[in-house]
Amino acid sequence: MLPLAETGDGLRSLSNYYCSLYGAVGHGMPGPDCWVALARQLWRHPHGAILDLQPLADDAGWRLALERALRQAGYWVDGYFCFGNWYLPVAGVGFDAYLAARPSALRHSIERGRRRLQRHGGDRLTIHTAAGAPLDAAMAAFDDVYGRSWKEPEPSPRFMPELMLLAAREGWLRLGVLELDGRPIAAQVWLVQAGKANIYKLAYVQGFERFSPGSVLTAALMAHVMDVDRVREVDYLTGDDAYKRDWMTHRRERTGLIAFHPLRLRGLLAAARHYGGKLRRRHREGVAPP
Repeated sequence: MLPLAETGDGLRSLSNYYCSLYGAVGHGMPGPDCWVALARQLWRHPHGAILDLQPLADDAGWRLALERALRQAGYWVDGYFCFGNWYLPVAGVGFDAYLAARPSALRHSIERGRRRLQRHGGDRLTIHTAAGAPLDAAMAAFDDVYGRSWKEPEPSPRFMPELMLLAAREGWLRLGVLELDGRPIAAQVWLVQAGKANIYKLAYVQGFERFSPGSVLTAALMAHVMDVDRVREVDYLTGDDAYKRDWMTHRRERTGLIAFHPLRLRGLLAAARHYGGKLRRRHREGVAPP
C-alpha cells in the first residue's frame, strides 16, 4: 500500500515535517503487475495530474518498480534532492572502539566536558526507556530544554510528547537528559527499533557550551545503543549539519519522485515549471544539459 494525500495540485506522500523516510507499507514486496495496476489507477484518478513522493531511499526496490510503472502508464517522471542522511554501521562494534576512531577534536570535547561537569558537581545524566513518573519528568525536562535552546518552536506541540509515550510503550524510546544544579541543560530523543537507533530530536541550553552538553549526552546515548541495545546502525536522519560527520562515517541522499500527467493541463504546466527550473539552475551552475 502507498499512503497518499490529496492536495489542490495532485497527490502527495502522506508525510510531514517529522518524516525522515517515506515508503510503501505492508508485508512483502508487491510484484510488477501490482505497480502497473496502481499506476493506471493514478493515471485515471481525479487528482492524478501530479504525484509527488518524498523523502525516499534511492535504492528502495518498490521505488524503482513504481517509476517503471508510472512511465509505462504515460507519466513524465523525475527525481529531486531532499536532504543528506548521515549514518553509522556499528554491527559488532563496541562503544570504546568506536570512540577511539572518532576525530581527536570530538574526543577532547567529550573528555573536557565530562571533566568540567565533574569539577562543577551537581550533574546528573539519565536515559529513560519506559513509561512512568520518571519519564513524565524527563519529558518535561525535554520540553524545558527545547524552549531554552536555539531551536524553533515545534509546529505541532503535542506531537513529540505523544510520540515519546508511544515509543515508551513499544520499547523504542531512549530519552537522554543531562542536568546541572537541578536543571536540565541538554536532552535528546532517540528511537531504537529493528536493530537501528534513530537520532530523532536533540537540543541543549545556550550558555552552557563550556560543558559540551550535547557531545557528552550524545556519547552516553551512543554507548547505550551500542553496548546495551547492540544495534547494527545509528542514523542521524535528516540534514547535512557539519557536526554529524564527526559522529558518523557514511552519507547517503534522500530524494523525491515527481510524476506529471502530460495529458492534463495542470500536469503539463507543473512539468513546464519543474523542468524549466532545472534548466535554469543548470545554466546558472554552468552544467551542460544531459
